[in-house]
Amino acid sequence: MNLVEHVLAAGFPLEASAIVHIFVGGSQLHGAKVEGYDDLDIYGCYVEPPERILGLDPLEHFVWSSGSARARNTANDIDVTMYSLHRWGELMLKGNPAILHYRYATGETALSDSVWVSILGVREQLLSKKSAQQYIGFASAQRMRLTGEKGMGKQWQWQRQDLVDQYGFDTKFAMHYVRLLYECKELLSEKRLTLPLREKEVLIDIRAGKHTESEVLALGAELERHCQELLSNTDLPEETNRHVLSAVIAEAYRRHWDRY
Repeated sequence: MNLVEHVLAAGFPLEASAIVHIFVGGSQLHGAKVEGYDDLDIYGCYVEPPERILGLDPLEHFVWSSGSARARNTANDIDVTMYSLHRWGELMLKGNPAILHYRYATGETALSDSVWVSILGVREQLLSKKSAQQYIGFASAQRMRLTGEKGMGKQWQWQRQDLVDQYGFDTKFAMHYVRLLYECKELLSEKRLTLPLREKEVLIDIRAGKHTESEVLALGAELERHCQELLSNTDLPEETNRHVLSAVIAEAYRRHWDRY
């Protein structure tokens, strides 16, 4: 099945034509997927019909997983995370790194058939210091999970006890710690993101336990210092341009409704 078929099979309540952007996320998006270990993470964005906006049954997001809430996903599991274009825009204003990926991920839906092309036309105008700050904050949280300074949240450490037993620490937390900082560095220095990351080989080596925990922490600390320096000197605006984002989303809704 293609990605849209997976989403429809998961129970997505709208027609396939509502989906304007869909892509594989997670470790595969970053370039650090481990065959036989990582599940399939599907992310997307959709334009809900007028009755879902104007009526009493809004559909801001659709989240589904084939896995168990109490056990780690296997390589055969699928996670689906879909946002309405309106909700995606609200999250963009918060600078969420995962939401930022939507603008740079190569999608399955042809751009010639999608209003998503209008989003791509302004994506550099939507960058902000807030996104960079969110990256640094998310990276810090991964570091604290790695070192045990912070609770594991949804991904309880025992879920990846195999990595701890094999390498002495959770190499996936380690990979994401460094990955977030690499992304932040590119965002601040080049005002864009490259997906998969240029440093994907480093990320794969970290996941494979080819670097010790102390080496990972040292690399992360150096990257964070660099990111903080770049952040203090960047000319990016403090926040995403709300007017530009709102205008392009409103026009995308109108164009999509006119077509369908």
